[in-house]
Amino acid sequence: MSLLIVGSIALDNVETPHGKVVHSLGGSAIFTSMASKNFCRSNIVGIVGEDFPKEHLKLLTDNEIDTQDLKVVSGKTFHWDGKYNNLNKAETLDTQLNVFADFDPQLCEDNKKCDYLFLGNIDPILQLRVLKQMDKTKITACDTMNFWISGSRSKLVEVINNVDILFINEDELRMLTGAQNIFEAVQKTKEMGPKLIVVKRGENGSFAYSDEFIFFAPAYPIRKVIDPTGAGDSFAGGFMGYLASVGNFEEITIKKAMIFGTITASFCVESFSVNKLKEISIDDILVRKEVIERSIQF
Repeated sequence: MSLLIVGSIALDNVETPHGKVVHSLGGSAIFTSMASKNFCRSNIVGIVGEDFPKEHLKLLTDNEIDTQDLKVVSGKTFHWDGKYNNLNKAETLDTQLNVFADFDPQLCEDNKKCDYLFLGNIDPILQLRVLKQMDKTKITACDTMNFWISGSRSKLVEVINNVDILFINEDELRMLTGAQNIFEAVQKTKEMGPKLIVVKRGENGSFAYSDEFIFFAPAYPIRKVIDPTGAGDSFAGGFMGYLASVGNFEEITIKKAMIFGTITASFCVESFSVNKLKEISIDDILVRKEVIERSIQF
């Protein structure tokens, strides 16, 4: 099965208590695809400027990530400059949309036929444009953030109504629904249309919520978090990649996907950029899977 990933591609400056990187590879589409590549064929849709290093393009192709809908255009690549004094919250110092301001994803015929779709954290208007281009997708999923909830709520609700899975964190759920109790908030969101809500809780793990079940997944115990940038996208990549590899939407598959999402996110935070994600294999992932399974079994 193939997974289509639509999102941002960036050159980031990131500073944490453990160091700083300049113009490092980032963006939702990058982290998601580098996490999903160990499970399924991953296709990426995005836009970069002529300043985008060729070695980054080579990294994607070397990892068998399809780039035929990755456009290189005149101008500079999207840039984010952020700092973590507290590793649980990023402080944005600067954002330059550059060529990403004109991002208008137009899919090739092959990508329109992908079985699974993940819409990264981008403008809901663009998410809707992609949804309308897809041809008989089996499972669709989206991510979002507080910026879109406050500024484009009606379009975001339309997106949520048209996807099977919503990835969202607790603060965003409360903001979206106005409910402070997390279970009231997730139920209200469920009533907007998706089959499954996946709630990201950072170092406290995550949970999946559907009409049939609730499943809590613990975080993998990382003793030294270097950079949390991209953790949520890596979680979604592991989740969606495993889902696409199995090819069904059954309860047991979703629960395992939650575990694989947790594991890929745990690797992501152990380095800046995708430095750890590009090194790991499915064998590395399975070792951590055994650790998590032991922690949740009676």
